[in-house]
Amino acid sequence: MNRDNDKQYDEYPEEPRYDAYNEQGPSYTDENRRSEQKEETPAYGHAIQIDEPVKQPQQPKQNGKGWTSFISGIAGGILVLAIVAVLVFTNVISFNSDAASPSTMGTDNISTTTSTNKTLATETSTKNLTSAIQSASAAVVGVENLQQADLFSESQEAGSGSGVIYKKEDGKAYVVTNNHVVEGASSLEVTLASGQTEKATLLGTDEISDLAVLEIDGTNVDTVATFGTSDDLTVGQQAIAIGNPLGSEFAGSVTQGIISGLDRSVAVDSNNDGTEDWVSEVLQTDAAINPGNSGGALINANGEVIGINSMKIAQEEVEGIGFAIPIDAAKPLINQLETSGKVERPYIGIGAVSLDQVPQASKQRTLNLPDDVTAGVVLAQVVEGSAAADAGLEQYDVITKIDDQNITSMVDLRSYLYSDKQIGDEVNVTYYRDGSKETAKLTLTKEQATEVTNSADQQQQ
Repeated sequence: MNRDNDKQYDEYPEEPRYDAYNEQGPSYTDENRRSEQKEETPAYGHAIQIDEPVKQPQQPKQNGKGWTSFISGIAGGILVLAIVAVLVFTNVISFNSDAASPSTMGTDNISTTTSTNKTLATETSTKNLTSAIQSASAAVVGVENLQQADLFSESQEAGSGSGVIYKKEDGKAYVVTNNHVVEGASSLEVTLASGQTEKATLLGTDEISDLAVLEIDGTNVDTVATFGTSDDLTVGQQAIAIGNPLGSEFAGSVTQGIISGLDRSVAVDSNNDGTEDWVSEVLQTDAAINPGNSGGALINANGEVIGINSMKIAQEEVEGIGFAIPIDAAKPLINQLETSGKVERPYIGIGAVSLDQVPQASKQRTLNLPDDVTAGVVLAQVVEGSAAADAGLEQYDVITKIDDQNITSMVDLRSYLYSDKQIGDEVNVTYYRDGSKETAKLTLTKEQATEVTNSADQQQQ
C-alpha cells in the first residue's frame, strides 16, 4: 500500500473517529463518559453508544447522534473497503471462480487448491502422453541394411534406420520405412521393440516418395501402429519422433517438439547425381531427427502416426529442421507398394535433361532455338511404343509447356503430372523442333517394363 492511497481515508480531519477502526483516538474513562452525557455533547454520541447506550435521549441529542453514527459508519465502511481493495490488489485475497466456499478465500487455501488442480492436470496429461508414446514405440522397429561385397564375403551392415509396423494379417506383419534405408541391400533384418530379430522381405520401393514396404513373420509382433491424419494438422501442434538414432544402441529413442510447418517443398536428389529429381511435400518439425531415425514414426499426442520421418537439413548453422512424409500422402503409396511392389504414376516415356544443362554451343548448333526460349526439357531419348513415341515426339525436341503449365525442368514436369494428372488423362504438349514451335496430344499411361537408357545427366519420365 503506497502513501498516496493512505491519504484517501482521512476525509474527516475535523471530526476524530473513535470507533473500532480508530486505534489512535484518545482514551475515555467512565467518568469522561458521564461528564459528556451531562453536557449532552452530541459529537461523541456514537462512541458512547457502543458500550453504554443512553436511555431516553432528548430529540436534539438523537439527531446529533444519528448524524455522527451515519458519518462514522460511512468512514468505517470506506476503510473496510479500502483494506479489502488493497488485499485484492496485492493478491492476498483472490476471487477465484473455482473456489468451493468462502472458506477457500484465504491465501493458503487458494494457493493450495490452484496448485493441486494444476498438478493433477499435468500428471493426467503426462500419464496419457506417456501411455501414447509407449503404445506407439512398441510398433517402431529397427531396420538393418545388409550388403555383400562379393560371393565369398559375409553380409555386412551397410546402414540402419527405423520402420513402423502398420499391419498384421495372416501371420505376417508389414513394415513401412524409407527407400533410402533399404536401398542397395542384399538382405534386410528387422529388430522388434522387444529385441527379437526377424528376416525381412522387401515387397516394394519408391524412389520418388522415399517409401518402402517390408514383410516379416508376425508371430512375435504384438503391437501395430495406428495411423492418424495429417490433413488437419496445425502449426504448433505437439509432435513426437520415435526411432533408432545411430543404430540399435539408442533404439526406441523419443524426441519431442511441435509441427513447425505444413506443406513444405523440399527438393530431393534421390540418386545423388547433383540434380534435383523431385520436390517432396513434407511436414516440418523441430523434434530431433537424427541419422537412424529415418523411416520411424512421427506421432501426435494421442500416439497416432501422422508422418514417416524422412530427412533433416544437416548444416552446421541449422538446428531443429526435420521433415516427415505426411501420413495421408503416404497411405495410398504404402498400399500400392504392398500389393504391387511399386507406385504407378502417369508416364510419358522419355529420358530428358533440363535445357540449362545443355552447353550454349549445342543449343545454337543442334537445337536451333529462338532467342526467347530459355527454359524447358530436352528429349535425349524416346521409349519405343510409349505415349511420347505415339504422339510423334523425337530426340532433341524441347518441351516448354504441358497444358497451361510452364515446364522449366524435369522437376516441374514430374510435379505437374504426378500431382495434377492420372493415368489415362490426355495432355497437350508444346515443344520446339529445329527452332519451330509444335504441339501434340498424348494419353498418359502406366510405366512400361522397357526402361530408358540412363546417362549421368538425363532423367526418366
